[in-house]
Amino acid sequence: MLYGTVLIDLGLKDKRIAVIGENRYEWEIAYLSIVCGTGIVVPLDKSLTENELKHLIKKSEVEAIFCSEKYIKTLEKIKSSETGKLKHLISMDLEHNTNGVFSQKELIKVGNKLIENGDRRFIDAKINPEEMSIMLFTSGTTSEPKIVALSHKNICSNLMDIGSILDVNSDDTLLSILPIHHVFECTVGFLFSLYKGATTVFCDGIRHIVENLKEYQVTVMACVPAIYERIFKIIRNKIEKQGKLAEILEKEEKYKNLPIEERKQHFKEIHEMLGGKIKLFISGAAALEKTIEEKYRLLGLNLVQGYGLTETSPVVGIGTKEYHKIGSIGKAVPSVQAKVVDKNSDCIGELLVKGPSIMLGYFENEKATNEVMEDGWFRTGDLARIDEEGYIFICGRKKSVIVLKNGKNIFPEEIENLVNRIEGVNESFIFGKQMSEDKNDIKINVKVVIDKKRIKEAYKVETEEQIREAISGKIKEINKLMPQYKAIRGIILTEEPLIKTTTNKIKRQANLDIINKQLKK
Repeated sequence: MLYGTVLIDLGLKDKRIAVIGENRYEWEIAYLSIVCGTGIVVPLDKSLTENELKHLIKKSEVEAIFCSEKYIKTLEKIKSSETGKLKHLISMDLEHNTNGVFSQKELIKVGNKLIENGDRRFIDAKINPEEMSIMLFTSGTTSEPKIVALSHKNICSNLMDIGSILDVNSDDTLLSILPIHHVFECTVGFLFSLYKGATTVFCDGIRHIVENLKEYQVTVMACVPAIYERIFKIIRNKIEKQGKLAEILEKEEKYKNLPIEERKQHFKEIHEMLGGKIKLFISGAAALEKTIEEKYRLLGLNLVQGYGLTETSPVVGIGTKEYHKIGSIGKAVPSVQAKVVDKNSDCIGELLVKGPSIMLGYFENEKATNEVMEDGWFRTGDLARIDEEGYIFICGRKKSVIVLKNGKNIFPEEIENLVNRIEGVNESFIFGKQMSEDKNDIKINVKVVIDKKRIKEAYKVETEEQIREAISGKIKEINKLMPQYKAIRGIILTEEPLIKTTTNKIKRQANLDIINKQLKK
């Protein structure tokens, strides 16, 4: 209320205002002060380079920015370049206004005086739930980021949908860890917590996640698969050091058919490692490996998958304690319809969704909007199947599918999950490579990101050749598990991480471009 009143007093009513910084209380207050009666909020990725930041600020016509202190110099440079409309910088850290930069703390005092003097412009602001109030940039895994236009109706309908099926209330504590500018964290980790009256705590960093879960007595967390894999490895390592692994594995088998709440009682010591209060883990933003999901649930940890996109505000489907199947993202949330079109022989086709949480469109990009919208249905670009009970299974990105000469479709994510299980492999990237003069003669290849130290310890090898032989041997074992047409024919080993978005999605085209350049040398 105080910030919003000041922003209007600065002439920012109905203007576009950005927020950039770490997950923190000041970020959330800034967001709400903009979107709840002032103007249009533009959350920006804190990992953007100066050139990217400059481009997005200009493209979205931002006139003011709330920011952490570390971005001040860069933003002052962008502001002075006179290539956009940027007028005001508001620091989340400064105690007082300094050198033309407003202090967020100082603005509270100004806002308080304005309200004391009867200023009700923010308090009485009328909000049209159908108009654009949020501008979000897509992560750009394959192309130039587009601006997704969302309304209050979009976000609020999604919050009500999630709230109607998840058991979260004012007694819960949610751990915020994913970048808050991203719609998954912003809606599920921030706004949903606020909507349910729950407490939000901020993670001290990925290395501290397990201790934070315990210290803050966290009950709910929404995160990406990589974090859950990390937590699982930490738990497994502790169990191994205690010499209890065989005992735990035996108990997993013994109690696997019990309801999840009963299983929880048999693995109390593991739950205590995470604070003993966890009741719900939500995995989203990328595909979760089935074995990880199974392992968590065997231990009585309620890990479910959710799925959505920036364009859908974001949640399309989510698993619950009552409605859950391994490998599924659950059923569509109440107000969203889902269907699969252009199915193949395995009943896999493109997933289309419809409902009040679907975006208004891509801002000032009618062509791109028309490409994904059809009679109110949004084409997700993801391939999926829906079973007879309505559970949705995501198979991969439509653009990522590799089509072989025999017409078979290869879903890279499926094979990558198998490769990623190899000891010493950090991540992998499946791609198609032309193996002869015939352009249609495509064979499956893989780029494997390895941890040399782990490989040397696990396989008792030393030289580069021995490392390659060890990984090649494991790839051959994977090939035996798959039809011959899916077999991996070529391997690239590297220690360089794959190019990914801030939510850990692989940027397929960017990685493919690098591989193609290397192959041409």
